[in-house]
Amino acid sequence: MNKALVVSDTHGNNENLHKVLKMHPDAKCLIHCGDVEAGEDDIRCRVKIPVYMVAGNCDYFNALPRELEENVFGHKIFVTHGHLYSVSVSTEVLRQEAESRGCDVAFFGHTHRPTVSYSEGCTVVNPGSLSYPRQDGRKPSYLIWEQDDKGQDHFTVAYLDDGMI
Repeated sequence: MNKALVVSDTHGNNENLHKVLKMHPDAKCLIHCGDVEAGEDDIRCRVKIPVYMVAGNCDYFNALPRELEENVFGHKIFVTHGHLYSVSVSTEVLRQEAESRGCDVAFFGHTHRPTVSYSEGCTVVNPGSLSYPRQDGRKPSYLIWEQDDKGQDHFTVAYLDDGMI
């Protein structure tokens, strides 16, 4: 079984991220959809699995790319923060961009609200925020992407029950 953890919008507060990583020691990689706010060095030093990380609209003066295309678990994925694709209004522009690049999964952040949207061409996923959640209940959220032994993908939004640190 393959497992990836997907996070976004940590905004320099990595304590909840490290808590999530401890809860999932079997994760094969970490995908961060931006707004790390100078937390990237801490993440790269403390996280011992491959990290795919992009810059968000609050990430200034760092060398993180604005977008990534990677091959993970047999999928071509597109990772972006989302603000350049008007995701606060709709994810359709992002979905079209990912599909035009031959990607079948697109990960984004920016809205601080978790969502998983399935379609025939591309699954679009937002893990929400581990630091400043905006959805009902306002629990810090992240996403678990699991691929079972039959190659089926499962995207699960997960929450930290004890709230923010």
